[in-house]
Amino acid sequence: MRKIMTGLLLFLCIYGQGHDPKALELMLPQIYADDIDIAGWLVSEKLDGVRGYWDGKKLLSKNGIPFEPPAEFLKNFPDFALEGEIWGGHATFEKTISIIKQQKADQGWLTLKFAVFDVPEVDDIFIRRIDKAIVWFSQHPSDHAFVIPQKIVRHKDDLKEELRKVEELGGEGLILRKADAFYHKGRSNEILKVKSYQDMEAKVIDHILGTGKNKDRLGSLLVELPDGTRCKIGTGFTDQQRETPPAIGTIITFKYYGFYQSGLPKFPSFLRVRENPGL
Repeated sequence: MRKIMTGLLLFLCIYGQGHDPKALELMLPQIYADDIDIAGWLVSEKLDGVRGYWDGKKLLSKNGIPFEPPAEFLKNFPDFALEGEIWGGHATFEKTISIIKQQKADQGWLTLKFAVFDVPEVDDIFIRRIDKAIVWFSQHPSDHAFVIPQKIVRHKDDLKEELRKVEELGGEGLILRKADAFYHKGRSNEILKVKSYQDMEAKVIDHILGTGKNKDRLGSLLVELPDGTRCKIGTGFTDQQRETPPAIGTIITFKYYGFYQSGLPKFPSFLRVRENPGL
């Protein structure tokens, strides 16, 4: 246990998961568990983008770093705070990152949208907070912002069906919110993320050449988990990623479906290079 905790703490210190004094204090989701009664909760798609915070004047990253979108992107944004996801559509995460990390008003921003999921500074329950954003954008239409639609969950079967639909579209998962929840900073059990898989970050240790159709290019990545365990990830890559794989030392995110008794993750599959830690 001591070895595992030491490895985890070292991983967090090296790769920037510790406290950042500039980081915003946001409401963060817990993981959904099947024994939770979610009747009457609201569900929406969990968009695979980059979290953003509009403070009424500037668009910031979750770490409090200002983004540099062109003025056209921000046209008709309100003078009150919004939380949302900067999103370019399904399967566009890497493209989105490449656009927003530019230190100038890159015109690529105009291919993105700010998908609003909360109004954090309104001291009220969620349905009335989000209604303020809905009313604003109905009166001040924006080409680059929208409020993420919410649906009422009546039964767990509703949730399963919604998750199936989202995953068929290439989506990442769902977010559940209690309709009458107030905004609380930090992890909250009144907002839950729902996926059919789990995900984790790991450090790339080595590239292993493939065979057959992957001869002379990436077959799998050897990665190190936060506890020091090493494993191979051989699926989830595009042809382009196999030709130019994530560099050794890069932090990646992969998905998996629980663990074997040995401690190795089951069916690990590459998702993406980790979001730029400076954002």
